[in-house]
This record gives sequence, C-alpha cells and structure tokens, in this order.
Amino acid sequence: MFDKILIANRGEIALRILRAAKELGIATVAVHSTADANAMHVRLADESVCIGPPPARDSYLNIPAILAACEVTGAEAVHPGYGFLSENARFAEILAEHHIAFIGPKAEHIRLMGDKVEAKRTALRLGIPCVPGSDGAIRDEAEALAVAKTLGFPVLIKAAAGGGGRGMKLARTAEDLPLALSTAKMEALSAFGDDSVYLEKYLEKPRHIEVQILGDGKGKAIHLGERDCSLQRRHQKVWEETPSPALNQEQRPRIGEICAQAMRDLGYSGAGTIEFLYENGEFYFIEMNTRIQVEHPITEMVTGVDLVNEQIKIAAGSTLSLTQEEVLFSGHAIECRINAENPSTFHPSPGKIAYYHPPGGLGVRVDSAVYAGYKIPPNYDSLVGKLIVHARNRNEALMRLRRALDECVIDGIETTLPLFRTLIRNTDIQNGSYDIHWLEKFLATGGMDVTDI
Repeated sequence: MFDKILIANRGEIALRILRAAKELGIATVAVHSTADANAMHVRLADESVCIGPPPARDSYLNIPAILAACEVTGAEAVHPGYGFLSENARFAEILAEHHIAFIGPKAEHIRLMGDKVEAKRTALRLGIPCVPGSDGAIRDEAEALAVAKTLGFPVLIKAAAGGGGRGMKLARTAEDLPLALSTAKMEALSAFGDDSVYLEKYLEKPRHIEVQILGDGKGKAIHLGERDCSLQRRHQKVWEETPSPALNQEQRPRIGEICAQAMRDLGYSGAGTIEFLYENGEFYFIEMNTRIQVEHPITEMVTGVDLVNEQIKIAAGSTLSLTQEEVLFSGHAIECRINAENPSTFHPSPGKIAYYHPPGGLGVRVDSAVYAGYKIPPNYDSLVGKLIVHARNRNEALMRLRRALDECVIDGIETTLPLFRTLIRNTDIQNGSYDIHWLEKFLATGGMDVTDI
C-alpha cells in the first residue's frame, strides 16, 4: 500500500479522495492554485503545495508543477479525480517514467477510450452493442451525406476526440448537414485541437444509462449496476439515480455482465463507466469514461462499496476485494448536482457563501467542500456539492430527497436548489417518465418558475 498520495484536483472530489486515503492510513498531499489557498481539501491534507495561479492551464493542468510537487513531498502516487488530467494518457505515462503510480487505468486504455471512433470499434470487438454509425472519422461532406442516407435522418455529428456536448450537432435533414458538419468540426478543433468527427444515428427519445465497472488489470472485473443519467441540460448531467426506473430485472444484470466481461477481455484496471443510450429495450454504446464519475456516490450507497478506496488499492497492486456474487444491491439512491448558478438562466454565480446548512438524517449524504465564509472562485466548474439520498425504494428516496432539499440552505450566492425543488414535485419525475430531452423541453416551456419556490 502507498504511504503518501498526491491529489491532483480540487473541490468536492479532492476532499472525497482525501477521506478515502485517510481511512486507508495514507498521508495526503493537496495541490492548489492561489485561488484555492483556503479550500477545504487544502486545510485537511497532511501537506499542501501551491502549483500556480488561478487559470487551470497554469495550475491543475500544469504537469511539470504537479510532478515537482510529487518529488518535493515524496508522494508515491497521484489520484487525478475527474476532469483536469484524469483522462490524460500522457500524464499517466510521465508519472510512470518517474516511478510514480497513477491511480487510474493504463495509459493505453485511457488513450483508446479517449478516441471516440476507436472506442466504438473496440466496444464492437468486445461484444458491447453500439449505436449505428460511420466506421470511422468522416473525411468530407460527400462522405457524411452518403453515411447519413444509409443510416437515415436524423443523424448526430460528434467530435472523435472529446465529449461533454462540445463538437456535437444534430442534422435532421440533408439540407441541415453541411452547416452541422462544419460547425461540429470547428467546435471540435477549438475544444480538443482535433476536428475529426463521426456520424451516429440519432435516437429520438432515449435514456442515458451507464454501467459502473471495476477491474484489477489481472483478468478480474465486476459491474456495480447501472445509473440513469437522463436528466440533462446541454448534455450535462443534473440528476442521477440508481437503479434506473426504465430497466427491468432481466435487462439490468444482462448489460452489467456484458460490460464486466468486456473489461476482463480488455484487461482493464481501476474504475470506469460504460455509457449507453437506451431505447425500446436496446442498449447502444456511446463512450467509456476511464475515471471516477461525479455521480459515483449513488452506486456506493446501493452497494456499500467504496469506489475510491478500491481505486487506490488496485493501483497499489491489489486484486479486486470482492467477486460479482458478493456485490449486493440494496434500495434506491438519487443524486442532485448543486451548482453555483442562477436557477433560471444558469449563469454562473461565484461569490462568498454567507450561510451554509447541509441537510442530514438517515440516508442523506452531502459531498461538498464549501463552508460558511468560503468564496467560490470564478475560475472553475460551478459545482458546489452533491446531495445524495438513499432509501429502501424509489418512492421513499423521492420523499427523503424532498425533505433534504427543503432543509438545505446556501446563502450569499445563487444555486440550482430551486430547480430540484421544482423537479421533485413534477409528476413525470415522480413516475420516472423522462428521457434525455425531457429537461431541456421542460425548461424551454417555462416549467421552471422560481417564484413558486
């Protein structure tokens, strides 16, 4: 086991990693920008190192500075969290060259799954069902039109080198295709430095289902069930739950075992998430994230498995601590992502938190690194924290979430708490009757009225 690890991240995920490390008896090193000097993970770590000014490219993405922090403090391993350098294959390779462990998968798997075209080819080879689409990157408009006619309109144009909704455009007709293609390529080049795009059949009303997996790189891999992440705004997840209201008891273990077997065949090491669109009883692979997910706590709540703890132990050379048969699923869990944003316009709302009262009680978990008096900087993601509830069934989880939302107080800044207080009272949400387009339509038709909260 490691004696000391460096946490190459900030905010709630840095604090989450720190807690897991402490429970394993591992000393922690926090790195931070000058804007995060008073952050909670910096206060609680055994050591801290300032690695640069506020812009992420000069601090949290500054590989030489992070490497120097490792060498100065004697850290044996780095946990990248999510975002920043978590899916940077070259970063993992550089750490290995300096005999520092990367708490994540092999660089080759990060690189493989980071290229969406190659990821899809690999998924097909491993027996994972995929969305019908182009065989590879589209060379020009003529090829795009030929592929689109084969698939049938509408089609979705997607960046090969990234995700998160950037470089993604919808073409409903042949007339829409030229502009959608050129716009997607420009966005992809700007966001990822690569204008390669590919085409997929557009599904009209799918759910977004993802399967959590763990592998030890030694031939063992398990799944820990699925999460439903269909409530999204601009391709960004807002609300996640497990198990999915859309799946039955036959579909759930079937897709889970397909994913676990694929990871065994791949020799995958660490935590990962295989993401699908689900429609009319069929699953369609869209991508794999080779890191811990923002929404991992709901999986932990229903399985009792500490995913970050497992990540650290696997990186230290341990085999999986449990078999598939030992993974027991209990109850229902829901997570709401609370952002420092105006709940109607979603404009960022950085600033000082005047008062903070997180909810508590049975089955309530809050993953957050803020506190009263903390000033949220404008330089990073607007996530303030995650409110997670767990109960015996979905109805009880919804009632617990409603109570917890009403109890939560964050003053001094605007947050998306009113959005969730509205959603929890909506009949479609209560019935689990939503798809990936539901929230956008709800907001576009004036469903969010903060004056009612």
